[in-house]
Amino acid sequence: MEAILLEYAWVLIVLIVLEGLLAADNAVVMAVMVKHLPPVQQKRALFYGLLGAFVFRFAALFMITILVSYWQIQAIGAAYLLFISIKSISDQRKPENHSHEKSSKKKSGFWMTVVKVELADIAFALDSMLAAVALAVTLPEIGDFHIGGINGAQFSVMLLGGLIGLVIMRFAARQFVVLLEKFPSLETAAFLIVGWVGIKLLVLTLAHPALQILNPEFPHSNAWQITFWTVLIGIAVFGYLSGVRNNRKKNI
Repeated sequence: MEAILLEYAWVLIVLIVLEGLLAADNAVVMAVMVKHLPPVQQKRALFYGLLGAFVFRFAALFMITILVSYWQIQAIGAAYLLFISIKSISDQRKPENHSHEKSSKKKSGFWMTVVKVELADIAFALDSMLAAVALAVTLPEIGDFHIGGINGAQFSVMLLGGLIGLVIMRFAARQFVVLLEKFPSLETAAFLIVGWVGIKLLVLTLAHPALQILNPEFPHSNAWQITFWTVLIGIAVFGYLSGVRNNRKKNI
């Protein structure tokens, strides 16, 4: 029994780190999407975004067997993240005089911003829970109690990891808004991260047992996991260093 508890503790630690990183990504997206709003509306939009993240993660947790069964759900999440990533980076690269009128219209609505944040929350909740279940199901089952098709003990690990991830998101979101105001060029890196998470969901979709365009074991392989996290952290570090460099140039 002690060996099983140690295994659970180790997976919980890994899951907390994983959920923390995914929560930070989610917080970056919220920060980017609300930063054009006035400060008071930023706080309101972040509140709705955090509330949505809480609701959607718990909904995904209880519906995980359904989410795993249908590759179409994963495909929609991947498509949305890739769409907002490509569109946002494309808009940033347009000449300022050409896109000024459009950008002012696109970024003027508070509730439209909230809707976009909530849609991103759904996609990130899907990715978060799929990553959590991939870790949790490797643990030995304890007892016969099941929740949402998952063993009760495994479910508890996923729940605890998700809660800690939400706590991290709660404190990170506002800090990222401040960071983006100080280093505007970080916005590109943020949307590159969004796109990369979208690619991760796409890989899961292509490896779904119903499709098997990719080997179903590939998304869980060490090679892919190392590649994914190395690229994600690399984008974040490069974006930060670029932001610092650009900020210094402006101050010279």
